[in-house]
Amino acid sequence: MGSLYKYYKPLTSICFSPPPTKSYLLHSIKIKTLFSPTKKTRLHRFFTSLTTSSQPSIKTIGGDAPAASPSSELWLYNTMSRKKELFKPKVEGKVGMYVCGVTAYDLSHIGHARVYVTFDVLLRYLKHLGYDVRYVRNFTDVDDKIIARANELGEDPICLSKRYCEEFLRDMVHLHCLPPSVEPRVSDHMPQIIDMIEQILGNGYAYRIDGDVYFSVDKLPEYGQLSGRKLEDNRAGERVAVDSRKKNPADFALWKSAKEGEPFWDSPWGPGRPGWHIECSAMSAAYLGHSFDIHGGGMDLVFPHHENEIAQSCAACRDSNISYWVHNGFVTIDSEKMSKSLGNFFTIRQAIDLYHPLALRLFLLGTHYRSPVNYSDMQLESASERIFYIYQTLHDCENILSQHHVTFEKDAIPPDTINDINKFHDTFVTSMSDDLHTPVLLSALSDPLKIINDMLHTRKGKKQTKRVVSIAALEKMVRNALMVLGLMPLNLQRGSAAIEGKGTEACKADRRSNIAKNRGKDCSKKGQRL
Repeated sequence: MGSLYKYYKPLTSICFSPPPTKSYLLHSIKIKTLFSPTKKTRLHRFFTSLTTSSQPSIKTIGGDAPAASPSSELWLYNTMSRKKELFKPKVEGKVGMYVCGVTAYDLSHIGHARVYVTFDVLLRYLKHLGYDVRYVRNFTDVDDKIIARANELGEDPICLSKRYCEEFLRDMVHLHCLPPSVEPRVSDHMPQIIDMIEQILGNGYAYRIDGDVYFSVDKLPEYGQLSGRKLEDNRAGERVAVDSRKKNPADFALWKSAKEGEPFWDSPWGPGRPGWHIECSAMSAAYLGHSFDIHGGGMDLVFPHHENEIAQSCAACRDSNISYWVHNGFVTIDSEKMSKSLGNFFTIRQAIDLYHPLALRLFLLGTHYRSPVNYSDMQLESASERIFYIYQTLHDCENILSQHHVTFEKDAIPPDTINDINKFHDTFVTSMSDDLHTPVLLSALSDPLKIINDMLHTRKGKKQTKRVVSIAALEKMVRNALMVLGLMPLNLQRGSAAIEGKGTEACKADRRSNIAKNRGKDCSKKGQRL
């Protein structure tokens, strides 16, 4: 198992930082985008970048760019159909996406990071294609685990959960995850939850027992369509309470009657609180309607959570329909799923105490989102080397471009550079449109980075015609790709310095040595390509 355990701090001694303000969270990940059209249509999309004070002023021909519109196909793997499907939104140009959020009773671990980095990349790519995305990500702040933890610590469950929600938001800022359009919490949506339960009862899909309300899985023939499980295979267990009063052991709670020491809300069935699954059905319907485009989460949610969501939503409204069910693979430790329940997890905080947050993000994107990724210190160190190399290259670009006033005019970019950009553009579109194949895109970045370093640091490269224009064009292209991946820091100098300062002293020395050796060389060797 990874050596990170030695850095573990007991949960009872966690020091919480001051709550972030909404303006702080938004400012921390604010992105400014400019379109710089050229006569080459395949270059057009890549002349999009962050603006910083140290960047050169770039003029373009052809005036301002037109408003973006969906301009490329996207294929997503749909868990429901078990195959990749061409993405077609229900409303042209608009996307509704709901992703199940954390149960906030502890600091989030690297498995959580993978979920939200995955869907952040999907969000960014949909925006890159020109879609207007309404992204909803909930917080579960009423749950058995929260209550148990609060009782253990002698705290109010809602207050404890609120604190961990704030810590989760800090983690998302560190990982450059864009804020969702809405972040609903269970405790704020009891009316919507109670209303949906009443609809399910009224339609004959649930029954009441002593203040509890259970969903009757036998009433829905389609139950099991997402997971492929049969009713006879289902057993009471994981978040499906064992209760001899239930008509079927697989029936699950929509409403739980109040118990001593637990928070409760009034309802038509008496005081109590909602079951786990009903919250997402109610909140997704509240903000996206009963029919929307994408519902996502980790693959551990396929059953029972998402299966039960489908059952509830269809029982409440027969027109309920989600077009694409998208699930990411696990983060594993020694080939075993990382989870709090197994006790084999590293928190995001523990990881970013040792490594730059964007090194962690790069590590997660280095494996296709549906495949398992095995956590190891060695892979995090490799990701640190790689991202330091990228940022150092871009920082070197900034230094030379700040000395020039670059103007992109007709025929200003050399043909060889145009060919390099077109080649990368083809890889960018092909890999990202093929179910977000980020490892291919990350690998493809090696070529333009090597070309840039040749022009920056080799004798032959420095003699190339229109060298500065070529560097500027390639740098823009790399920046744009990094923005779509969420890997573009706000400040390159601080970003590379922060990465250099992470890890052991030996690792930091090796990293500096490797970067010096690899300037102007192929970076696809060990430790450089993910």
